[in-house]
Amino acid sequence: MTGGSASAAAAGPSTDTVDGRVARRHLTRQRIVEAHAALLREGDLQPTAAAVAARAGVSVRALWTNFKDVEGLRAATTDYWIDADEELVELVDPAAPLEERLDRFCAQRQRRLERLAPAARSSMIALHRSPELVRSRQLHIARLARELERIFAPELDGAPDRDELLRALMLAASWTSWLLLRDDLGADVDGASATVRRTLRALLTERATPTAR
Repeated sequence: MTGGSASAAAAGPSTDTVDGRVARRHLTRQRIVEAHAALLREGDLQPTAAAVAARAGVSVRALWTNFKDVEGLRAATTDYWIDADEELVELVDPAAPLEERLDRFCAQRQRRLERLAPAARSSMIALHRSPELVRSRQLHIARLARELERIFAPELDGAPDRDELLRALMLAASWTSWLLLRDDLGADVDGASATVRRTLRALLTERATPTAR
């Protein structure tokens, strides 16, 4: 028995022990990220490490043990927001009538932008000094471009100035435009969504009306 115990000790921790540590570390990281996101939702756009740790129920030391720096925490929180955003994505058939596509795209865009609003507002504060936030911004821009290209493929493919039209659609559906409508112009959610839809429709149908000469 003694020899067996010595051999086991020499072999190191058991698989169950290692698996348990990994699981606990994963749960701790998850709690920290969720705490960070919760503080952003509540309007604390630049929460301190102490505030995040307190909300997560861990020490500041544990926070930095799990995330070596602020950029690491931002990266994990970015993944959290992207996963949350993916839950709201609904496929829109590009073969459906334009009015139906506009309704469905704008409805889900409204929900997604409102959910992402806290993260987007926070990122604007530190964007100039955070490579991770720049990466996140570019990721969201690329995702928007892909969605617009898929949903409005018939209109884009038939446009002589496809790239310009795509840029105009991206501008209309962007977080920046949503921020202007909601924060600067005081539009409510439905009003902002109606403005975005009107702009997108005008861009997509402008060639349907002959140009006056």
